[in-house]
Amino acid sequence: MLLRTGSSAAVLFILCCLLQSVLWPAMAIAQEQTRQLPAVAVDQSPILDGDVINDPAWQAATATGGFIQTTPDEGMPASQRTEVRVIYTAEAIYFGFVLYDDEPAAIVASDARRDASLSETDSVLLILDTYRDEQNGFVFGTNPNGLLYDGQLSKAGQGTSLSGGSSGAGGGFNLNWDGVWEVRTEMGEYGWSAEFRIPFNTIRYPSMDIQSWGVNFQRNIIRRNETAYWSPLGRQFNLLRLADAGLLTSLEIGSQRNLKIVPYVLAEVSDVGDAGNDTDTEWGLDVKYSLTPSLTLDLTYNTDFAQVEADESQVSLDRFNLFFPEKRPFFLENAGLFAVGKARQVELFFSRRIGLSKGGDIIPIDYGARVSGALAGVNVGAMYMQTDELDQVTPTNRFGVARINKELPNRSSLGAIFVSREAKGDFPGLADSNRTYGADARWGIGEYGLISGYVASTSTPGLEGDENSWSLAADYDSERWSLGADFVKVGEDFNPEVGFLNRSGGYRNYAANIMRRYRPDNSRIGLLEIRPHASYRGYWTLDGFQENGFLHIDNHLVWKNGYEFHSAVNFTTEGLRLPYEISDGIFVPAGTYRNSEVHLYGQTNEGAWISFSASLTVGGFYNGDRVAFSPSMRMRLGEHFTTEIGWSQNNVDLPQGDFTTQVGRFRLSYSFTPQIALEALLQYNNVDDFFSTNLRFSWLRKANTGLYVVFNDINGHDRYTGEQPDRSLIVKYTHMFDVF
Repeated sequence: MLLRTGSSAAVLFILCCLLQSVLWPAMAIAQEQTRQLPAVAVDQSPILDGDVINDPAWQAATATGGFIQTTPDEGMPASQRTEVRVIYTAEAIYFGFVLYDDEPAAIVASDARRDASLSETDSVLLILDTYRDEQNGFVFGTNPNGLLYDGQLSKAGQGTSLSGGSSGAGGGFNLNWDGVWEVRTEMGEYGWSAEFRIPFNTIRYPSMDIQSWGVNFQRNIIRRNETAYWSPLGRQFNLLRLADAGLLTSLEIGSQRNLKIVPYVLAEVSDVGDAGNDTDTEWGLDVKYSLTPSLTLDLTYNTDFAQVEADESQVSLDRFNLFFPEKRPFFLENAGLFAVGKARQVELFFSRRIGLSKGGDIIPIDYGARVSGALAGVNVGAMYMQTDELDQVTPTNRFGVARINKELPNRSSLGAIFVSREAKGDFPGLADSNRTYGADARWGIGEYGLISGYVASTSTPGLEGDENSWSLAADYDSERWSLGADFVKVGEDFNPEVGFLNRSGGYRNYAANIMRRYRPDNSRIGLLEIRPHASYRGYWTLDGFQENGFLHIDNHLVWKNGYEFHSAVNFTTEGLRLPYEISDGIFVPAGTYRNSEVHLYGQTNEGAWISFSASLTVGGFYNGDRVAFSPSMRMRLGEHFTTEIGWSQNNVDLPQGDFTTQVGRFRLSYSFTPQIALEALLQYNNVDDFFSTNLRFSWLRKANTGLYVVFNDINGHDRYTGEQPDRSLIVKYTHMFDVF
C-alpha cells in the first residue's frame, strides 16, 4: 500500500532508510555521559515521611550535587545547595532529595493537585531513560506540598514541554499518564526534602541482570525564577533532553512480573430536558499484566471515563477542525508509541475517535485489549477495541491498530503503523470500513539537527482519488539559533477516519521559522533573554489555490523576574472559493483577502500569589476588521486553593454584519491533601448558547483510583436530540488490586 503514496514519497522514505543504515555511522556524534551516580542496593527501605537527613536507610548512599543553572545565570552553580541520593530494594527504587535554602520562609509551595504545573512553585523533578535510547522515558516530580507530577516521554519530547503536557497523539510528552508511585515531603529550617518511591513494576526497562539508566534531576527556585540541572543542559533544552542526561549505574533488579486488576462501580442520576429523570448503574474492569518488564498487556471491559475532566470550550472563526486532547486513562500509557504524523495537523491514529463521536458524545466501549512496550529491541504496539451502537449516531465499530518502531542512535528511528475501523449494524450506509497504512522516520544529525517525515495511504470504499499523504521536516536547535522548515501534502481523498485531520479536501502546506536567542550581559532593566523570530505557514489546494497564509514577525522580551512581553505583526491571507457562513446569517463572499494585524501579549510572574496575562490582536479580518482580547488571572491562596479566570472575546466588523464571540472559563481547585481535592470548571460559550458546570470531588489512592463524585450541568443545544438542559450526578469508585 505504501507504493500508492507516489514515487516522490517512496524515494523520500527509502533515502531516509539508506541514510540511517549507511551514512549514520560516519556522521553520528557520540554523546558522552558527563555525570554518573551509582544506585545502592539496601535491605531495609526508608520510612517514607519526607525526612531524608535523619533516616539511616539513606546513609548507605553517597550524596551527589553540583547543580548548574540555565536561568537566570546560565552556566553558574545553583544558588542553593541540593543533595540527591539513590537506593533500591527488590521492589522499588528510591530517590532522596535534600533541597537546602538560605531563606526557608521564602519557599513557594503552591497547589497539591496531581500533575499541577511545577513552573509556579519550588519543585524538584527527575527523568529516567530506562532503555538508554535517549528518546523514551518517565518523569516524576513534586513540590513542598507533596503533589504527584508524572508523565511519559516519547520521541525525545519533540514538540512539547514539561508545562505544555500532552499535545495530542503526536506530542512527545504525555502529562496525562499516571503511574503508581509515592512521594513524601518535609519542610524545615534547612529548606525542604523529598522522598520518592517508584516501584519497578510502574516503569518499563530491559530484561538484564545488571543495567544502567539515563537520569537527570531538575530543581526550580521560583522566587529567583531559577532552573538548575544535575547534568548541565543548554538554554534551549529542558529536562526532556535525554541526549545530555547523566547515568544511573549499578542496578541489579532482574526480571519482574506484575498483575493489577482495577474494577469500578458507578451510579448515575440524570435529567435530560423533556426526557425526564433516569438512573443507571454500571460496572467494568481493567486489567494490567506485565508480560515482561518491558512489555505490558492491558485489558478493558465496559470501559467508563466518567471521572475525566470536561473538555475546555473552544470557538473557531475559520473553516477547519478544532483539536481536543486525549485525557482518558486507558489510552494514555505508551500513547506516544502509536503517534505517527504531524501533531494536531495530520495524525494517523487519534484515540479520541474510539468511544467519542466527532461532536464529543460518549459512545459505549464494550471491551478492548492492548499490548505495548519493547520486544527484542523493537517497540511494538497492538490494540483492538469494540464500541457499542449509539442510536442514530453510529453503528457498532471494531478498531484495530498495529505499530512497530525501532529506535536508532542520536534521536533517530524507523517505524510503521496500520489502523483499521470496521462498522457493522443496521444504519443504512454506515456498515463500512476504513484502513490507514503509514511509515515514519527520524534522523538526528549531530547534536542539534533533526530530519523527520512520514508517508501514509488510506483505503475507503467509494473513494478512488488521491488517498495519500506525506511530509518532510528539518529542524536545527542550538543555544543561539532555532531553525525549521517542513512540507506536508494531503491527497483529496486521504481519509484516516481513526486519525485527525485539521482540514480535508487535499492540500499542500509549506512552513518555515527562524529564531535568535540573545542573552544580554548585565542588563540594567533585568532582561534575561531577547528572542526575535519570524515564521510562515501557508496552505494551497492541490490545484494551486491558496486557502491560508500567515507570516508572523515577533520579538519576545523575557525578564529575570518572570515577566514577558511579546510584540508581533502578522500578515494574513484567506482564500474562499465559496461563500462562508462565519456566524448565523452572516456570509463572507468568495474571494482572496489579504490583511495585516498587530498582536501584543504580556504576562506577570507566574510564581507570584497572583499573576495576570493578556493578549490583544487588532487588524483586518476577511473584508472587515477584528479586535480580539483574551485576559486571564491566576491566583493562589495559601498552599491549597488555586483559581483561574479566563475570557476570550472577538469583536468582528464585516460589511455583511457584525458579531461577537465570547468564551469564558472559571477554574477553581481546593486540595485538602495531595489525595483529596475539590475541583470546579465553569464554561460559557455564546456561539453555541452554552453554559456548563463540572464539579468533581476526588479521594484518590493509587494511580488516580479511588472515589469520584462528579456533577455536570449543561445548558445548551444538543446536536442530536435538541433537548436541554442536561444534568447528571455520578458517583464512581475504582480500586486497584495489586495481585503481584
